[in-house]
Amino acid sequence: MPRFLQLADVAEVLNISAAQAYALVRSGELPAIKIGGRGQWRVEATALETYIERMYSETRDFISTHPYGKAEEF
Repeated sequence: MPRFLQLADVAEVLNISAAQAYALVRSGELPAIKIGGRGQWRVEATALETYIERMYSETRDFISTHPYGKAEEF
């Protein structure tokens, strides 16, 4: 994997739209840089992996605290 990814690549990895990837970057939730004369966004591959791990962690926390997050015992 290259060091820097275009937003289209990020969208493909996360299986989301390019607009959703752009929103993640603009909100600061997913760190990115603007490069070049046209200011194109690039996301470092390690930043994307860190974001994915953070989402796994947040999901685990949600499941453990949400009243419907655990399977009912029979």
